[in-house]
Amino acid sequence: MQCEADGPAPRTNRSSPSSLTAEFADGHESTIYRFLLNTPERIDPMTFWSRVALLVGFAAWGMILIAQDYRTGEMGSSFIHRPLLIFHEAGHVVFRLFGEWVMVLGGTLGQLIMPIILGGALLLKNRDPFGASIGLWFVGVSLLDIAPYMYDALQPQLVLLSGRTGEEGGHDWIYLFSSMGLLQNAQFFGRWVHKLGAATVILALGWGVWVLRLQYSRLFVQ
Repeated sequence: MQCEADGPAPRTNRSSPSSLTAEFADGHESTIYRFLLNTPERIDPMTFWSRVALLVGFAAWGMILIAQDYRTGEMGSSFIHRPLLIFHEAGHVVFRLFGEWVMVLGGTLGQLIMPIILGGALLLKNRDPFGASIGLWFVGVSLLDIAPYMYDALQPQLVLLSGRTGEEGGHDWIYLFSSMGLLQNAQFFGRWVHKLGAATVILALGWGVWVLRLQYSRLFVQ
């Protein structure tokens, strides 16, 4: 004999694990989005148009640096190489505490870490994603500056601060690649670090454009 049903099962407020995961992901995505593209309620026109001019200048400069031949070390004659060289040499001093190998690598680390710190401070402390995008631009340019040095390690041609080429000693990447058994791959790494630098510069410029586009929508808010 068929039993009568007691009625529909009571509804519960429990969400499925998949829906909870989606809500969690959406919430975090929204937070990251707002964090990277933080836009004040009102934008000062003078500040906005100054940023537009600055970004246009950095875009033109970035394209010029990307176009320079990393195989000949052409970037070594550019203005930006000099401040990056200061960070490079400071990195050797700072990382001296961690032994010879890390000290030698510290030059490269120094010129990468400084713009990362700058961009991170602008993003985390000042809530300034546009400033952080310029910091990322400097990271990309630092990679462009490192690429010729790495490429040069196999057949040293660049003149170092000592006034000599790396064949006579003092070449960071000859030492580093040789210690890892990778000297024959130096030009491969140099080539790909240049590509990575170019991609980072373009990413930074795209981030800056996106931020300014959002800020433009608040430009006329009273």
